[in-house]
Amino acid sequence: MQRPSIHRVLTILISLVWLINGLYAKVLGFVPRHQQIVARILGSEISFIAVKVIGVLEICMFMWVISKKFSRLAAILQIVIVTTMNILEFIFVPDLLLFGRMNIIIALVFVSVVYINEFIIKPKAA
Repeated sequence: MQRPSIHRVLTILISLVWLINGLYAKVLGFVPRHQQIVARILGSEISFIAVKVIGVLEICMFMWVISKKFSRLAAILQIVIVTTMNILEFIFVPDLLLFGRMNIIIALVFVSVVYINEFIIKPKAA
């Protein structure tokens, strides 16, 4: 498989992570654990709306990633957001995470894929 094809496939997969987590898990509410996490960190009074807002923002990230506009900025922002979120969850709510504190490993793999896809695999502009 050629580098442009690998980059294209990884870009689609990365964007789908944002879409699934935003739409399915948060906006549609099929993963209630997300609201529990937000309730524990931000407070139960605002957790419902906060999860919906986060979900909409994740859907926006999906659209941004798939558009490939300002892709380096998008990659940096994804890395910062995912790392920050996972550090907070690691510290404050490890009991609510799907894989407990091991979730941070999955997050590191994800941000590594984002980095490699954008800064190593992405074909150079002519």
